[in-house]
Amino acid sequence: MGMASKRLYRDKLELIIFFVIGAGLLFQSSCATLDVALKEPETVVSEEKPLKPMVFKSEEYVVCSLEGGETSVALAERYLGDAEKSWVIEDANEGISFEKDQMIIIPLKEENKGGLTADGYQVVSVLCYHRFAENCKSPLCTPTLIFDQQMRYLKDNHYRVISLNELLDFLNYRHAIPKRSVLITIDDGYRSCYDIAYPILKKYGFTATMFIYTNFAGVARGAITWDQLREMKADGFEVGSHTLSHCDLTKKKEGEDDQTYIARIKKELLVSKQIIDKKLNQNTIYIAYPYSSCNQRVMNICNQVGYKIALTVKRGGNPFFTERLTLKRDQILKRDIETFITRIKTFQELSLE
Repeated sequence: MGMASKRLYRDKLELIIFFVIGAGLLFQSSCATLDVALKEPETVVSEEKPLKPMVFKSEEYVVCSLEGGETSVALAERYLGDAEKSWVIEDANEGISFEKDQMIIIPLKEENKGGLTADGYQVVSVLCYHRFAENCKSPLCTPTLIFDQQMRYLKDNHYRVISLNELLDFLNYRHAIPKRSVLITIDDGYRSCYDIAYPILKKYGFTATMFIYTNFAGVARGAITWDQLREMKADGFEVGSHTLSHCDLTKKKEGEDDQTYIARIKKELLVSKQIIDKKLNQNTIYIAYPYSSCNQRVMNICNQVGYKIALTVKRGGNPFFTERLTLKRDQILKRDIETFITRIKTFQELSLE
């Protein structure tokens, strides 16, 4: 959150709290009277400690004075009707401890779907991995301990790993997403994605999107199997296409005329989607371009066959107004944590003052 946004939020909270203090005794007294009046003659005392009632409510906000022991998950369940919306409360009260007598604000309406503020805009970093091993020689291979260290950094620093489905809602300006949102993708479909990355991601409560090329997955000795993909999908992981054969979609083969080239590219894009659709019982709408290669003709075919999001490996973050068929990703090639941290960007400063 930028400084101007923090000031606006603090001013809003202070204004609401000022109103609460001015009318608080009367409000709480009437609430207490109403609670007594509504009680049944005989009540069963619950062993579970109830959440303290709100002290102010409008159509847009609830203000609570915490009794102690409440969590953002419990508050989201009570006031927003969805425990998974706990991030809404955490983001709205950034830097505030959830402790006894602390005033917190709970937004009741979805705000700022595009992540725009007076001093910049939200962006989503998409991290790209390929394969994993205990010891690696290739930069496209991430050592097990390094991957664990990177995921632990995300967890410890309160980043939230979202899905491509959630990202698509953000790009289409349908729903807001957590302020510190990142997305994890794994290309090609190596078996190490299941053997190594999957347990580590589960340990930290994260998911990822896997992009597989169908001539490899479920076929080659070192490839992930379709049963393993089904297991991961059941745990909230997503699966997208990486074409049939992992070819450069922008290049013609030697002696290939334009008509033959277009037919081959359409097959790479469409048939890989159809195979994944059938194997995993889904509608595959995400694709990662092999070698990050695309052009307008390739993008047009992607759109025709039903892809809603396509990803490159061009570095940078993705605001809600980015082009859906050329999303940026950062390949995680270096192994020091300092470089990894520079790849995670969730806000682009841009002063409008």
